[in-house]
Amino acid sequence: MPEQRTVTEAAELLPFLFENWPDMKRTRIKQWLKFGSVRVNDHSVTRHDHKLKPGDKITIKVERTPRKAAAPLPAGLEIVHEDDAIIVLHKGAGWLTVATDSGNGRTAYAALTDHVRATDARNRVWIVHRLDRDTSGLIVFAKTEPYKRVLQQNWHRFDKTYLAIVEGIVKRDSGTLRCHLNEEFSLRVRSVPPGDETREAITHFKVLKRTHNTTLVELKLETGRRHQLRVHLSDMGHPIVGDKPYGAKTDPARRLALHASELRFEHPATNEEMMFELPLPGVLMKLISASASS
Repeated sequence: MPEQRTVTEAAELLPFLFENWPDMKRTRIKQWLKFGSVRVNDHSVTRHDHKLKPGDKITIKVERTPRKAAAPLPAGLEIVHEDDAIIVLHKGAGWLTVATDSGNGRTAYAALTDHVRATDARNRVWIVHRLDRDTSGLIVFAKTEPYKRVLQQNWHRFDKTYLAIVEGIVKRDSGTLRCHLNEEFSLRVRSVPPGDETREAITHFKVLKRTHNTTLVELKLETGRRHQLRVHLSDMGHPIVGDKPYGAKTDPARRLALHASELRFEHPATNEEMMFELPLPGVLMKLISASASS
């Protein structure tokens, strides 16, 4: 079986594999994809609908010896996607992204490091961005430092969407929130007049549902400042449920009602558009189960 093909016209990966390896069973070809044996320009690709362009080199590299099993992740962490370049993780509330100065608390970084080193002690992961301890949702780690740099250099171009349940009824259906932030204090970021030491923060919001005493809002980041969403909503007079440092008076879920629900970005190795979505966790869904007031 020849192991390499060159793409001559635009196509999707799975149909291309079926056409160019006609003697292989289709279930076998799908296994190649599932287990990372298909490489496009020497990068492992697992998506069946990956877009191919003329000149791409498709190589099949089937492992001849079984790999060690990766270490399972603790409860509260779940891998949504993993390939040779990145890991997209569902981080539960209560997990730090990386250790704080105090060194206390469970970290997603440490758990993923154990995960990748179970197959090779030389493996490691790099942090691309962070989520607060009490924020759940999607977070991306890189498997090499060059991939980390590519993602961070382009992070401002990518779409990051959050869902938040806030106290009170937000009257406007949508809008843009702007302020300048003083990030000097670690425990609480403040909005202040513009100055040499401040950074502008911009968030776009849309109301998705109103209940008798809360509002579910969709938030899209234009900038990515620390505690940006928490400050903006607090300044708006609608702090996030459970966010006592920023003025919340209620905490029915015993956690911050903020969830990183969607990420859309370009894969650092293939330039393929990647899109991931996570619904609100069940404990937050219960907070908005009351009948909408409008």
